[in-house]
Amino acid sequence: MNDWNAHDWVRVGTRSDFLPGEYKVVWDGDTPIAVYNIDGALYAIEDTCTHDGGDLAGGEVFGFEVECPRHGARFDVRTGAVTKPPAYEPIASFPVREEDGAIWTRDDR
Repeated sequence: MNDWNAHDWVRVGTRSDFLPGEYKVVWDGDTPIAVYNIDGALYAIEDTCTHDGGDLAGGEVFGFEVECPRHGARFDVRTGAVTKPPAYEPIASFPVREEDGAIWTRDDR
């Protein structure tokens, strides 16, 4: 694995597991991470709405925004920034890397 330690990362799958518009949720310890493929680019965010703690995965995606299915808050999957209330606190965004055909992410906070 070249110059990085795969033990510090969570394997998400392979590129073929993510067609554009699809997502997958993985866990890094007790942190749920949703990985999205948007137009071929991969983004990872914490899968917990800061408004009420609900899951974001499964919510509708509008461009680079995912909408919480419970109350409609929206977050930018690139940065975790809130783009529409009722949430006001951002969510964490995480690194994604491809190595030897596999996709990896981690909670790097």
